[in-house]
Amino acid sequence: MAEIEERELKNEMIEGRNAVIEALRAGRAIDKIFLAKGDVDKTLGHIASKARAAGVVVVECDRRKLDFMSATHAHQGVIALCAVREYCTVDDILALAAEREEKPFVIVCDEISDPHNLGAIIRSAECAGAHGVVIPKRRSAGLTAIVDKASAGAAEHMLIARVPNLPAALDTLKSRGLWVYGTAADGQSGLWDTDFTGPMALVIGSEGDGMGRLVRESCDFTVSLPMKGKVSSLNASAAAGIVMYEVLRQRLGGKR
Repeated sequence: MAEIEERELKNEMIEGRNAVIEALRAGRAIDKIFLAKGDVDKTLGHIASKARAAGVVVVECDRRKLDFMSATHAHQGVIALCAVREYCTVDDILALAAEREEKPFVIVCDEISDPHNLGAIIRSAECAGAHGVVIPKRRSAGLTAIVDKASAGAAEHMLIARVPNLPAALDTLKSRGLWVYGTAADGQSGLWDTDFTGPMALVIGSEGDGMGRLVRESCDFTVSLPMKGKVSSLNASAAAGIVMYEVLRQRLGGKR
């Protein structure tokens, strides 16, 4: 499995200065650009400036990391990690809900860094009828081949928006009439006691730390799952799937 994932990772990389410059010029969907730390080459500086202007995350790292990542062994100090397809906007997600004449149902992932978890969340979101998924640009898995595979193809059918600031995105959703629900072990209300029938965004916290402080403060409600066992929490994607299907149950007219 690790060898397969490593091969997939290499297949979605662009290496070398000219190749990365052309990818940026062509508007290719790029999640991150890795640059050799301490390199003062003007071309690398140009790539960094052009990438940041395009909203691409730029990460400086040791050349040894680039060497390890590289498939060509001729990276020239720069590797771009590409998305498997284009991201959309939050407005596109809301437009889809309006087109379907449905109350918006948006999934917001707060720093879900494990690509398998993000893929599983996207899969559940597509199956449960969500209109789109919102992820942050930093400290999050992107729409990579591994995420696409983990979603079992659902990522091909789900609108994915990538935003620079999650609290700001949540404020935008609230201004458009959505209620924001966050999942938390110490939530204000239990899952079975919460009304999810209105226009809403569901925030799924990161695997280790849950929701960040600013994201949590942006929530209108926090919701907890009933726990009967000795383990105090569920995997992020498992918790997300349970809540999404309660939303679907209620929207299909199920009794609370």
